[in-house]
Amino acid sequence: MTQPDQAQQRSYKKTLNLPRTPFAMRANLVQNEPASLKRWDEAGLYQQLRAADHPAGRFTFHDGPPYANGSIHLGHLENKVLKDFVVRTRTMAGYDTPYIPGWDCHGLPIEHKVVQDLGDKARDMAPMQIRKRCRDYAEKYVKLQAKQMQRLLTLADYDNPYLTMSPAYEAAVLEVFAELVAQNLVYRGLKPVHWSIENQTALAEAELEYHEREDTSVYVLFELTDATKLPPSLNTPKGAVVNLLVWTTTPWTLSANMAVAVRSGLIYCLYEYVGADGERRYLIANDNLAQGFTQQSFFDKAGITYRALGGCGGSELENLRYHHPFISRTAPVISAPYVTAEDGTGLVHTAPGHGREDFEIANHYRLHWREGRVGADVDWIPRPKTTEERLRKADAYCPVRADGTFDETAPDWLQGKNVWEANDLVVEHLRNIAHLFHKHTFSHSYPHDWRGTTPVIFRATEQWFLSVDFPIGFDLLGEQETPNETLPPTLRQLANKEIDGVEFIPAWGRNRLRGMLETRPDWCLSRQRAWGLPIPAFYNGDGEVLLTPASVRAVADIVRAKGSDAWFTMEPHELLAGYDAAGDADAPDWAFEIRNPKSEITKGSDIFDVWFESGSSWHAVLHQRQGADAVPADLYLEGSDQHRGWFQTSLLPALGATGRPPYKALLTHGFTVDREGKKMSKSVGNTLEVEELLKTYGADVCRWWVSGLAFENDVKVDESFFKDAGDEYRKVRNTIRFLLSNLSDFDPSTSRHAFGEADATSIEAWAMHELDRLVADVRSHYKAYAFRRAHERLFNFCNDTLSAVYLAAVKDRLYCDKADAPRRRRTQTALHEIADALIRLLAPLLPHTADEAWRAMGGDDAPSVHLERFPATSAPTPCDPAWADVISRRDGWLRAVETYRQAQEIDNPLDLGLRIAAAPDAALRRFDPVDLADLCGLSRVEWADAAGDDVGVEVLDLRDEPRCERSWKRDGTVRQRSDGGQLSDRDADAMDLV
Repeated sequence: MTQPDQAQQRSYKKTLNLPRTPFAMRANLVQNEPASLKRWDEAGLYQQLRAADHPAGRFTFHDGPPYANGSIHLGHLENKVLKDFVVRTRTMAGYDTPYIPGWDCHGLPIEHKVVQDLGDKARDMAPMQIRKRCRDYAEKYVKLQAKQMQRLLTLADYDNPYLTMSPAYEAAVLEVFAELVAQNLVYRGLKPVHWSIENQTALAEAELEYHEREDTSVYVLFELTDATKLPPSLNTPKGAVVNLLVWTTTPWTLSANMAVAVRSGLIYCLYEYVGADGERRYLIANDNLAQGFTQQSFFDKAGITYRALGGCGGSELENLRYHHPFISRTAPVISAPYVTAEDGTGLVHTAPGHGREDFEIANHYRLHWREGRVGADVDWIPRPKTTEERLRKADAYCPVRADGTFDETAPDWLQGKNVWEANDLVVEHLRNIAHLFHKHTFSHSYPHDWRGTTPVIFRATEQWFLSVDFPIGFDLLGEQETPNETLPPTLRQLANKEIDGVEFIPAWGRNRLRGMLETRPDWCLSRQRAWGLPIPAFYNGDGEVLLTPASVRAVADIVRAKGSDAWFTMEPHELLAGYDAAGDADAPDWAFEIRNPKSEITKGSDIFDVWFESGSSWHAVLHQRQGADAVPADLYLEGSDQHRGWFQTSLLPALGATGRPPYKALLTHGFTVDREGKKMSKSVGNTLEVEELLKTYGADVCRWWVSGLAFENDVKVDESFFKDAGDEYRKVRNTIRFLLSNLSDFDPSTSRHAFGEADATSIEAWAMHELDRLVADVRSHYKAYAFRRAHERLFNFCNDTLSAVYLAAVKDRLYCDKADAPRRRRTQTALHEIADALIRLLAPLLPHTADEAWRAMGGDDAPSVHLERFPATSAPTPCDPAWADVISRRDGWLRAVETYRQAQEIDNPLDLGLRIAAAPDAALRRFDPVDLADLCGLSRVEWADAAGDDVGVEVLDLRDEPRCERSWKRDGTVRQRSDGGQLSDRDADAMDLV
């Protein structure tokens, strides 16, 4: 039936319940988010949250301090937003979650930049002048980064952050140090450490970067002192001069050689070969030497004719002695577990002053100068008998100065030369004296200073160390009488035990941390710079040290009152004014002179490794500011690189001082890389600036991107990903807007529908049931830090459950039912419940948008959504279980409709209906056909009797039936009304027409 001509001109638009809301379609995040920040700050939102009730108790979440240097980058964006998700989700779950942001302010990167900027002027400046500029630099970037982090909409106590350069924090670090001293874990020793020649300071492993570098590998002939002592199985010719073929990749360290290492389980051969002069010569090397040089005989590669005369085990070579190739001294052959047959010759040059493994094996054998002087023959103590022999340390000979040049103990042709020059000089010298057997260049990954980007060396220096292998609290003097099984655990042992009780997210983090703990050396605590917290050691004229728990605590009191600058401005007797040597059982005799201003006592010049400072934050921040019960923290969250950094450097001091870890759980995330998986670098030009992303997309879009990350792995980043996040954000925002816009005439205090069993088959019952599932799932995901799952669940609920199904189904009744019709009020009640819950669930991820929507729903004077709790799941709405079957069958019904539409070229689905075959007693018949029609976007659904539960469908073409001019439905009730219009019964009732 066609419509009357006059009906074509009639408009019922003004009679509809059209949506209205102040929640705009366009977010304008870049302009509006700063207004939210200002409003939260003026309202004291963070303080309100601390003052509120917290039925779930306290959740202690500790911020690892970023370095106060430069603007924040994508790594900060990921890290700080993930942390904010934790703070906000735990807060809305009912926990008190105080969050104190912190900054690492001391250390080489800042001092390096300051000195670099000062140029030549820095050489003539006193430490206090350098420190003043470093402090100013750190304060500048703390303020900048704090502002940038707040722009990410993060919630924290930014008015009271923790700074590692503040006096209270510095004093707390010294208190931790005093406890470690009390446990006999701190010692001063000569050991090889990573040394930055450029900055002339020791470096920690975490302060290194690895870059490809080309170096020279050499094979050197070390002549044995007495070939007659070789095992008979080698078949050594009588009177033969035999050399050890020793391998090294650092020729410059050869002048510091004190041993040659073999492996007891390897087989070694005596090779006869013809030298360049045509003479027969003899050398010893691992038995794979003839086959193992890059899949070609080593001798063939070197152009040498050879034959193997005999073989022996590596243990049979121990105790032999050899002449150093260019220094007049002899040294022993020892056995070392790190020697392999894969590289080199199975005989490894050992320089205890220039290598970690070299030093450890030297200590095992107690390598030392025979006459107690550098340059004498080297001796060893393989089986110590006396206490003196047991306690003897190796002589870690290091002829290299802090600036990388050789000192006067080196051969005269090396003195004053830097180590990199020395490589070529040593190789050429070996060639000239006929001790160079072969050389070749190779490329390898080599450690570099993380700021100066220059190669570092291993160099033995006097440093302060934290022992990881000495029994905690053990008295060294009683060691020889104490059975091993009664010894207290070492830090390494305790750490490996205690991390079993720590939760790791993801789980593989436990093995990663354990592996690093098992292989780490003693911790070098000292640095040779000006900008940092001084190690409070005092020395007398003989170089003896005063460093006891009591003396450290006395200095800590001064530092708490005056800051660490006091170390540079006060005299020793002033710094120790509160120290009572008479009451200190650990004090050396000369400590009684400390009160004498004329004594020769001096202050040490070393400062703490910055990792020790940040690693003491569990005490300086949690314990000191939040109370003893705040340790261990419930969670630490950082990048995966912190397994070798802050996670580890927090664990060791805490175990040494308290016997337990500082955290209950560790959550790690990956690095941000470009879309090809490459590291981001400004020099490469593949970085994205956070400031530009915020200006383009706004913080909520950036946060939505973070929430969708599989953060356990490295995260690929491209600007197109933020565009995609913006598209998803708009879908979520428009869903919220639809909900709010249809509540403009709804007052929950007077219009709310009370759901009961009678509503179980309503479409609202299904929507509320889906909401209950959403609330349970998202709360569970938040609790498990599964933010990506929460993100996906929320988006799919908005995009699929609501937009594609429920909201599409109820749009007609919202617009066309009488404003106060029971069915419309029931729908509005559901919309209000959904909006209320959805906004609260989204609040941790989209804080500005959620707060804007909350105010749009409750009025500008409504309290912030961030003061609310998550919706509860304890009382789900009654829902007929057959709804699940209805929703699954809906897909089949829609396919049938779409097939018919395409065949008949019908544009408007309201021109169609469905006849569904179902037995009169089938569960499907319990459902309102009008709901089912709306669920499919059709004009009507009708039943057809069928045998059993047959639910076959027939598409109805309704184009010959009249169409409602107001709703466009052809529901079978359309007729002309008193105003002359063609309206359905429902629409006529809405307009009070007959």
